[in-house]
Amino acid sequence: MAILKSYGACLRDTTFQFPHPCRADNYKRRNVKWRSPQAAVTPNFHLPMRSLEVKNRTSAEDIKALRLITAIKTPYLPDGRFDLEAYDDLVNMQIENGAEGVIVGGTTGEGQLMSWDEHIMLIGHTVNCFGGSVKVIGNTGSNSTREAIHATEQGFAVGMHAALHINPYYGKTSLEGLVSHFDSVLPMGPTIIYNVPSRTGQDIPPRVINTLAQSRNLAGIKECVGNDRIEQYTGNGIVVWSGNDDQCHEARWSHGATGVISVTSNLVPGLMRELMFGGKNPSLNAKLLPLIEWLFQEPNPIGLNTALAQLGVVRPVFRLPYVPLPLAKRVEFVNLVKEIGRKNFVGESDVKVLDDEDFILVGRY
Repeated sequence: MAILKSYGACLRDTTFQFPHPCRADNYKRRNVKWRSPQAAVTPNFHLPMRSLEVKNRTSAEDIKALRLITAIKTPYLPDGRFDLEAYDDLVNMQIENGAEGVIVGGTTGEGQLMSWDEHIMLIGHTVNCFGGSVKVIGNTGSNSTREAIHATEQGFAVGMHAALHINPYYGKTSLEGLVSHFDSVLPMGPTIIYNVPSRTGQDIPPRVINTLAQSRNLAGIKECVGNDRIEQYTGNGIVVWSGNDDQCHEARWSHGATGVISVTSNLVPGLMRELMFGGKNPSLNAKLLPLIEWLFQEPNPIGLNTALAQLGVVRPVFRLPYVPLPLAKRVEFVNLVKEIGRKNFVGESDVKVLDDEDFILVGRY
C-alpha cells in the first residue's frame, strides 16, 4: 500500500511537458519519419509452439506411404459423452483388418460437434492406446486460423502423427488468404490438406497446392473434386488420397492416388484394404458400390452411424442434428449385409433393422 501511495504522489508531483508551438525544434519533430514498434515489424513474432525432439516422431514421408486411412466414427454413451470402450473396439477392428491410419475427429468422427477439449482428449487417447500400431491423424483444422494453430499445437503435443486441415469454410478467404492460413500450421508437423468444396463452398485450386508443396511437412492432399484433379497432382509428384469411396478404386489404380481416406472402411475394413492393396479388382469394386451409395444417400455420417448401430458395434445414440435413416433404408442395409456377407463387416452380432424407438437423440451433452 505504501508503494502505491508513493507512486500516486509521484504522479501528482510530475509536470508533463508538452511541446510548445513556438519552439525551434518542433518543426524537426513533425518531419521525423514515424517508426512502428519493433514487435509489429518482426517476422514470426508468434513462433510455433512445437517440439523438435525426434523420438517417436513421424515424418511426412511416413504419412505419404499410407494407403488405407479410416475416418473413424466416434460412438456415444446414452447421455452423449464418448463411449471409449466402443471406440477402442472400433479402432482395434481397423488395425486387425489392415488399416494403416485413422482420422480422429474428422467429419465422419463428428469433430464439428465436439468441444476442443473433447477433440484433443480423443486424439491423445487414440495415440496413447493405439499410436504404436496405427498412424493417428488429428483433424485440427478450423475456419479460424487462430483456432487451427492452437488445436494443432495441442494435437502434436499429445502425440498425433499428422494433422488434417481444411480450408476456411463459410467465412471464405482469398487464394492468398488460403496460402497464409495453411502456412500458419504447416511448420508444426506432417500435414494433410483436405479439399471438399461440397462442404466448404470453396475449391482449393492447384496453384495454391503447388505453392504449399514447397513445405517439407506437406504429406499430401485428401481430394474430393475427382480423379482428373488427382491425376493432375500425382503427375507432378504430389501425394493424393481419394476422398470419395465410390471413386477410390479408379483413383488408386488408374490415376496415381496413393490410397483412400475412407468412410466405408468403418464397416468393411478388410475389403477396403483389398481394394487398395490387391491390384485392379473391378468385381470387388462393383460389389461394394451399392453399399457406398447407400452410405452417402444422406450427408455423412448419418448412414454410417445408422449402419454401425444396426451391426451392434455402437449404441444407437446420435448427437443432434444427426438423426438415423428411416426404417425403409435400415431394411435396405440388412439386405446389403446379407448380399456382401456378414463376415466381411465389423462386429459379431446379427445385423438388425432396429425400431425408431431404439434410437436416442441427444441435443445437450
